[in-house]
Amino acid sequence: MKLLIPILLVLSIFFDSSVLKAQEKKIIQYSGIVTTVGSGLPVGYATVTNLSFRNEAVAANNEGYFSFVAHVGDTIRFTSVGFDPLTITIPKVSGDKYTANIVMQNLVTELPMVTPYPWASIEEFNIAFMNLDVSEDNIVRARRSLSYESLSAMAAVVPRDGNEMRSINNAQSFNTMNNKVINQRYANPLLNPFAWGSLIQQITKGSQSRSKSARY
Repeated sequence: MKLLIPILLVLSIFFDSSVLKAQEKKIIQYSGIVTTVGSGLPVGYATVTNLSFRNEAVAANNEGYFSFVAHVGDTIRFTSVGFDPLTITIPKVSGDKYTANIVMQNLVTELPMVTPYPWASIEEFNIAFMNLDVSEDNIVRARRSLSYESLSAMAAVVPRDGNEMRSINNAQSFNTMNNKVINQRYANPLLNPFAWGSLIQQITKGSQSRSKSARY
């Protein structure tokens, strides 16, 4: 019993000190937008980690916006693929909200422009330039490109667009409607008087031929 009382006193003192330390840190709503240096474009889905509070992490949305509860003085780390990690400390504020503009440095290095050439050396370029055929002018090349053989070859491999397909469908529908009126294959023979007349003539001629054969 004598040992229990000092232990309880020590625990109460430790608990009181931890509570006081926790109360010293002010709780705020920490929000902000993560952007890139120079362009100001948002860094979508960046990871925001609170290193001072159990390494809790949240993710920004596709526009780089984030918002979570933190303490004044917490150390926050921002990371994203292709960007240099950034670590900041939440400053003291008078209110219970703080909005920050986080700017991250892009790690992508732009290389100088390179122009490829189909020649391995200047000598090969000079040979190709000297052997270049410049006898044909623009009119000759245009006539060759617009020839029947050239247009047929391109029509075989180039797909038709929507307007061309609509024109073809309209033309086919128009031809089908005309064929139904002009071509007798699409008309009903039972409604055709000329077909009935031809049938009656064939029956009459057949009857006459059979009667003549019966006489002889």
